Amino acid sequence: MSGMQQDEIRATLTLCLLASFADGAKHERERAEIKRVADGFAQDDALHLPALYQDVLMKRVSLADAAAQLQSPDARRLAYEMAVCVCDADGTHSDAEKRFLSEARAALGLDADSSSGAFASEAQAIAALPTTGAEVTPIAAAAARMAAERATVDTAELDRAILNASILNGALELLPETLSTLAIIPLQMKLVYRIGKAHGYELDSGHVKDFLATVGVGLTSQYLEQSGRKLLGGLLGKVGGGLLRGVGRQAVSSGMSFATTYALGHVAKHYYAGGRTLSTQMLKDAYAGTMQEAQGLKERYLPDMQAKAKTINPTSLLAMVRGG
Repeated sequence: MSGMQQDEIRATLTLCLLASFADGAKHERERAEIKRVADGFAQDDALHLPALYQDVLMKRVSLADAAAQLQSPDARRLAYEMAVCVCDADGTHSDAEKRFLSEARAALGLDADSSSGAFASEAQAIAALPTTGAEVTPIAAAAARMAAERATVDTAELDRAILNASILNGALELLPETLSTLAIIPLQMKLVYRIGKAHGYELDSGHVKDFLATVGVGLTSQYLEQSGRKLLGGLLGKVGGGLLRGVGRQAVSSGMSFATTYALGHVAKHYYAGGRTLSTQMLKDAYAGTMQEAQGLKERYLPDMQAKAKTINPTSLLAMVRGG
């Protein structure tokens, strides 16, 4: 967001961290990932994010403290939108998260802002989209499994699907809209579902989330890392009329969404092709190794990501995720 001061950036990230712990039910591995994200921004001495993480965890900073630092209407609205997306990242709102967001709207003076309510509804719709196209009965799942076992898996087609999904998510990372970052997670889940189905496995959202967590991809922490990079780089908010078109802004992002999606896709392909026999440690090692490969590919595919970003209509993210 152009014009945001360091105090406002720090306050926005404080609000996001408060949102990430609002339900009090985060798994320890997700807490560890959130800490890793904060430590990863440690090079920004002015923000002191590792210390901020500890302040939030130890309840030394409050929602009111963060809200008081956000002076402009645009800054308050952006902070609220990011907090909504943090709560939506895992696809569900607990009662505690609903209370937190209600309190955040009041603290930020957004209770009368109808656009904030509309944003929350759209974010929830994107995050809560089912991984599968329809509910699968046990009989239908067994029939699909048998059909897939009789068929030859088109690995070349799966490779193309993984690359296309990686480019699309890399493009979403280049957009300044808050919801574009949130859309990355359900698209990654749909990719894993598609790969599992190609190998005869009908997966539900719970299984896909467990797979992501096992390889080391947290849902809340991934959103925090992606959106945090955008915020620190000045990309979130009103940039270029709402659509990134320049090359220079890529410095804002690490290309993490491209690499994460690429690694998830290829590890999932290996895992389901092998009959889901890999151990947790083998999955983690495979993901780490494939991430290194993906990091080496992101510059090669950056022009494709930039070209794709220009074709995305930010007002149609829900429809895009639904059809992804």
